[in-house]
Amino acid sequence: MSVPLRVEGLGKTYGELEALADVSFELAPGELAAVLGPNGAGKTTLLSILAGAQRPSSGSVSVEPRSVGWAPQQPALYGKLTVEENLELFARLEGVADPRGAVAAMLAQTGLEARARERVENLSGGNRQRVNVAIALIGGPPVLALDEPSASLDPAQRERLWEFVAGLAAAGTTVIFSTHGPGEAQRHADRVLVLDGGRLTFAGPPRALIEATGGEGDLEQALVSFLAAGAAR
Repeated sequence: MSVPLRVEGLGKTYGELEALADVSFELAPGELAAVLGPNGAGKTTLLSILAGAQRPSSGSVSVEPRSVGWAPQQPALYGKLTVEENLELFARLEGVADPRGAVAAMLAQTGLEARARERVENLSGGNRQRVNVAIALIGGPPVLALDEPSASLDPAQRERLWEFVAGLAAAGTTVIFSTHGPGEAQRHADRVLVLDGGRLTFAGPPRALIEATGGEGDLEQALVSFLAAGAAR
């Protein structure tokens, strides 16, 4: 079932540290949004709250954590188990009606069939990340949160990942992902969300951010200019 994602007044504090402050936005079903910003901006904190891995200090999220597929930057996998066994374990934890059928479908969708009986500890970093994304998708969630999903992938794997994610979005899945690559966001995202110091400072199409900083160059140049202007204020 396709659902919108509404975030209202989201805040997160760790003692005196304010990691997120009054973050609000809405994503439509099938929308693909990239979260951009410098290190420490709150990107991972935001995604982990959406997925229920952390609780917010304030604010609300319109969907329950169980409706959000979560692929953290560091894969949370069982190295001694095979790819197939990892997927079946998480399918059962998610309460999937037909775990074996879901595993077979996910292996085919993510191109992991040839690796199905390999132990995860023996996989390359890129293949571990593919298993990580597959686990996030095993329950067919309406919202998918990906933290740096292509960080350890080679160019061919990266292209395959984004083709797959684009297909999910086209079918109605709301996808939100963090990235340190503005070029990746410019190419794949319908919308960019810029976090700086825990605050949402921009939300709109990639082209709108470029136009907001003079209308020339690419998204990376625009982001650098936008953040520099914010620091000067």
